[in-house]
Order: sequence, then C-alpha cells, then structure tokens
Amino acid sequence: MTTKFNSDVEAAQALSDSYKKLNSEISKIIIGQEEVVRLLLTAIFCQGHCLLIGVPGLAKTLLIQTISKVLDLNFNRIQFTPDLMPSDILGSETLDKDRNFRFIKGPVFANIILADEINRTPPKTQAALLESMQEYSVTIAGQVHQLDRPFFVLATQNPIEQEGTYPLPEAQLDRFMFNIWLDYPSYQSEVEIVKSTTTDTRPTLSKIIGNEEIMYFQHLVRRVPIADNVVEYAVKLVHKTRPNREMGGQQTTNPLATNYLEWGAGPRASQYLVLGAKCNALLNGKYSPDIEDIKAVAVPILRHRIVRNFKAEAEGMTVEQIIKQLL
Repeated sequence: MTTKFNSDVEAAQALSDSYKKLNSEISKIIIGQEEVVRLLLTAIFCQGHCLLIGVPGLAKTLLIQTISKVLDLNFNRIQFTPDLMPSDILGSETLDKDRNFRFIKGPVFANIILADEINRTPPKTQAALLESMQEYSVTIAGQVHQLDRPFFVLATQNPIEQEGTYPLPEAQLDRFMFNIWLDYPSYQSEVEIVKSTTTDTRPTLSKIIGNEEIMYFQHLVRRVPIADNVVEYAVKLVHKTRPNREMGGQQTTNPLATNYLEWGAGPRASQYLVLGAKCNALLNGKYSPDIEDIKAVAVPILRHRIVRNFKAEAEGMTVEQIIKQLL
C-alpha cells in the first residue's frame, strides 16, 4: 500500500477498504466485539486515546495486542500498581561507565500503550502518563524527549473491587476521546471463543497497514469536509448537557440537564464529536459525515464528561439514558 493518492476521495476509499481488512484480520482472534474494535480504530485514526472499562477475563490485553499486530505497531503493556513511580513509566537518567548521564527510555516509548488498571496507581503516576498523552513528549531533567508516533494509549479500569483505588478526576478523564464499556460476550460468541482458545492452533495475523499509512489517514480525517449544520448539531448536543447555561444568547437549557446533571461536557467533547463523525463516515465509505455519524460516537464521547446529580442517582437515571434522551 502507498500513501501517495491522486485525491483525498481515493485515500478515503483506501481507508474504508483497509478498515474492512483490519476487521477481518482482528476477528480471527477477537470474537463478538465489533463495536469495541470500531471505536478503538476510530480513536487511533483520530489521534485520540481510550478508556476501556470491563471486568477481568474479557481479553482486553489480547484485544490491544491483536490491534497492534495488524497495524504493525510497537506495543507495551504497563501494569499499574500502588507502588508504581513515574520513572517506571517515563524512564530515568542513569550514570554510564564513563560517569555521564544517559537517558534510559521507559515503556511509554512505544506506539501503543496498554495502561492496565490505571486507577490502581496514585495520582502522581497517573499524571505522568496523562501528560505524555497530551504533549506527545516526556521531559526528564529539563530535556524533552519526543514520543514515537503514532501514539495511542488504551487505559483499562476494573469496575469491581474499588477499594484502594485512585479514581481519575474529571479533568483527566476529559483527555480520553472514548470511554468504552466492554460487556460480556453473547452465548454464541462465548461458545466460539471457548472452541478457538482450547486448541493447540493459533491463527496467523497479517499486517494490514503501518506507521506511514496510519499517520496519513490521521491527517486525512482532519481534512474531511463537514457541513455547518452537522457541526452545529454536535455543539448543540454538548450545550444540552450543561445545566443552567445559555446557547446563542438565549436561555435554551435542556430541562433534562437541569434536572439530572451536576456538570456538563466541555468544548473538547464538541471537537471529538466532529472528529469521530468524520472518521466514522470514512470507515463506512462516506466522504462527508452527517448527523447519524455524530450519533454513532456520541455515547462513548459524552459518557465520562457529564456528572449526574443526586436526583439522577436517586431515581436510577444512568448516564447512557440521559445521553440517549438528549440525542
């Protein structure tokens, strides 16, 4: 595959074709998680990061390893524990045999990082990784070290056993493009999983695209044209999550937000809605996104950016129910 296309339309078709091949290849290992795979690939092509929440044993590590193989990217897994230090992630300076300081790179210097159970480590270590996500660089002893590109972080959290954990604050959650819930597989999917994982044969994965193509497609996503009414729909949707706020100089706050939300989403949500819609359109063979593409990415983008109030919790209103009503 080449990154030299005659037009962006031709490149868009190449991305759509590559996405189908990626899905086909990933499905050799990962069974029944098509929506999760779609969102992860969307985040990678949008230069975003993901927070994945699911109980143990749902193949979160295997999923991200498989994606790194078919994308031909370097992969590192970091197990977050209470005693993990920032230098264990970023790296540190050491004295070599000539008594000169030399920087030893940490595991963050890879294309894809699996931050396993990020809520198990103290805020200081969490912040070290989140700085890398935002700046794409690491600063040690005043020296700036650029991270490898493309750079993608998939952080996982276990929704059970919350004792002794350090929940990410809302400001840090906002740096993740998607908050993805990984559910149990269906009965039929689990039957296929058990059959495929209890034999002595392992499928061979092919590399579909590499660094150059991924970075080209990342820039392509940002060049995709989008109609003003679609952008306005995204911004209005985000404004609807903000209780007691004006929109366009008028008091048009959605009653749902006023009744059930303590705090709404910020401008980064609007940006990610537009980027996610552009990428979703390309993956589905369209060159320009519409409102349905906004809706396709709205729940995982808004899920971790709005805070329910006491009334919502008392009445059992979930974040997903609120978002779907706002849509």
